[in-house]
Amino acid sequence: MGALACLSPLVSSALLAWLFWPEHWVVRGGWVGWVDGAVLVCVGLVEVFRLVGVVSVAHASWAACDPVPVAAAPGGRVALCTSFVPGKEPLSMVEATLRGAVGVGYEGGVVDVWLLDEGDDAEARALCARLGVRHFSRKGVARWNCGSGRFRARTKHGNYNAWLDEHGDDYDFVACVDTDHVPLPCFLERMLGYFQDPDVAFVVGPQVYGNAVGGVARGAESQQFVFHALVQRAGNRYGVPMLVGTSNCVRVGVLRQVGGLYDSITEDLATGLEIHRRRNPLTGRRWRAVYTPDVLAVGEGPSSWTDFFSQQLRWSRGTFETLFGQFFRVVWSLSPGRLWNYLLLMSFYPMAALTWVLGGVACVCFLVLGGAGLAVPWQVWLMWYGDAVVLQVALYVVNRRHNVSPHERLGSWGVVGMVMSALAGPLYARALGQALLRRRPGFVVTPKGDSASPDGVRTFRCHLGWCLLFAGCLAASWVWGRGVAVMRVWGTVALVTALVPVTVWGMGRMREWWRTSGAREAVGNGLEWLGGGVVAGEGVSRPLGQRGRSGGEQLP
Repeated sequence: MGALACLSPLVSSALLAWLFWPEHWVVRGGWVGWVDGAVLVCVGLVEVFRLVGVVSVAHASWAACDPVPVAAAPGGRVALCTSFVPGKEPLSMVEATLRGAVGVGYEGGVVDVWLLDEGDDAEARALCARLGVRHFSRKGVARWNCGSGRFRARTKHGNYNAWLDEHGDDYDFVACVDTDHVPLPCFLERMLGYFQDPDVAFVVGPQVYGNAVGGVARGAESQQFVFHALVQRAGNRYGVPMLVGTSNCVRVGVLRQVGGLYDSITEDLATGLEIHRRRNPLTGRRWRAVYTPDVLAVGEGPSSWTDFFSQQLRWSRGTFETLFGQFFRVVWSLSPGRLWNYLLLMSFYPMAALTWVLGGVACVCFLVLGGAGLAVPWQVWLMWYGDAVVLQVALYVVNRRHNVSPHERLGSWGVVGMVMSALAGPLYARALGQALLRRRPGFVVTPKGDSASPDGVRTFRCHLGWCLLFAGCLAASWVWGRGVAVMRVWGTVALVTALVPVTVWGMGRMREWWRTSGAREAVGNGLEWLGGGVVAGEGVSRPLGQRGRSGGEQLP
């Protein structure tokens, strides 16, 4: 592991230095010289971003560490809360979460389970009464439903801040799980012990999807490996793992100190950053956090492309919002180690977005405008690049032994997760554009269970737009003879990447049509006509296990 963590960044750095050696630059005059310069900048930035990504994974591999479990001190008062938005989350899912929460134990302390109901739903009230759960709603209270700020209407942070304003003083700690995450009985016992250190502000657990049995949900689960199994564990080294809203426990006093949950569509990231830059007024030391890799709650991931894209767009948009509006204001109050960790943590979405955009610009410059930028022997480039990629993938695969999810297949290389990250590139680019244009984002709940959003052609409009760009560049390169093999390969890979989601969706629709429409019946009737027998036709069109016309036999 140590050798890979050192070699991977070194080889990627050597590739970058060799590739941009001044002797490899293409220098031409006129307008094409400006195009060459644009190509040089685009390719250079893409390689720099790739190097930063390698350094980030290598650093996480070196710095990752786990906390030593501590027994929970008795006498604490804990509110175990989950929020609910009627119409976005089915009540059956809420019931499963609340039943799990009621079963959470804490020996020697008080635990109250709360449902924070955004819509004051009558059925939710009845469910709480039946399970012995406390119910809270801010609906109809003007001071808790503002246009912006800590009580912003129709937001998760506004819902929690309203509850804190009304009931926070009754508790020492507030533990939170998302509505679709069922806490395990050991949820509090595995978290509360770390608060015996007076400087621990919050404890956070991993996000695990229990429905990761196939399709989009499986990819979404696998995609989170690097963050939850490596980056968060590396945060333990500096005491700054990121606050994640799916399963956490926070000191109420700390939330009071920072003014409640931060007004952001990713309120967990923004609130954690505010906490990490503050000091404990009792000890004078900086607040710390702990990430435990124990699986403490099992949730449900997005099961459709629409919901996965919505989730990725919201997460990336929230990161850009925090980066542009908050991070650079508070960066100077972080210690060097914490600053380094946060820079690597927050670099993923910007680099992924810019890599996708710059790749598109480079394709236009190379394949349409005839730019060059660099002139290197492709065989030597392939050797350097191949070595760098092999080491990068090897580091990723070796780190898979730290995977915290019990739902992924044992021994999985995580290829599905890598693919899902690549497929989300157009969404990250879109989120970056929205952030630069300062379009105000809205908080969108990722629908779950029976409320999952259906997919349609509109779901893939962003990907289809990029498909047109890359297909146009490739067509222009053949028409005008821009025979740059490397860029044609890149354009083809980008085109295929953008096409994968819509292709997978289309194939699924065809299979569904085949099962539910008259297609099978038509084929069956054709076989019946060809074979001249009733059984042949029925054997194709009849559902598996359905009895024959006589009601006595069952066809295989």
